[in-house]
Amino acid sequence: MDSTIKRDIAKSLLQIKAIKLNPANPFTWASGWFSPIYCDNRKTLSYPQVRKQIYKSFAKIISEKYPEAEIIAGVATGAIAHGALTAEEMVKPFIYVRSAAKDHGLANQVEGEYAPGAKVVVIEDLVSTGGSSLKAVEALHNAGCEVLGMVAIFTYGFPIAEENFKKANCELTTLSDYNTLIEVATEQNYISPSDIETLKEWRKTPDTWRK
Repeated sequence: MDSTIKRDIAKSLLQIKAIKLNPANPFTWASGWFSPIYCDNRKTLSYPQVRKQIYKSFAKIISEKYPEAEIIAGVATGAIAHGALTAEEMVKPFIYVRSAAKDHGLANQVEGEYAPGAKVVVIEDLVSTGGSSLKAVEALHNAGCEVLGMVAIFTYGFPIAEENFKKANCELTTLSDYNTLIEVATEQNYISPSDIETLKEWRKTPDTWRK
């Protein structure tokens, strides 16, 4: 993955406050984890230049890594818009994957038109442990699709996520990552050098940090 793209995306996410860093006053995630970082990539959709930067980067990566891709799939709900924009840029069909099958109508979990054996690249907005992202991959497999890999805007780089993707035999590529973010944030004085150790310690054991 191009380090220039990683740095540019990290700068954009910090600039529009899609990512916030506050080691002194941690955020509380829905999981109950305490965290010095909060990432909300939905904000990127409100900034046309950042939005374009993301879908053009996705399209470039997919074209280079997965030239055989036939369909772009977005993970609901955070990656639906980014996936659709990327599919439009690449002039490819788009489908999306719900977190669970509907309990009415056709009871679909995968929405859109696809054929058995279709070669699919999955787009995600954020990867933490990889659990929900890989459920989407599993749903596509169950629907008869061939998943070539996943591309995401950002990952925290948790060891558990790396293990989960390896077990699922799914390649993950991200536009930026935690290490790059910390590097850029330090350079641009979003955080002080004394915060770096705190941020590194959190990523090692995020589930028990400050408990």
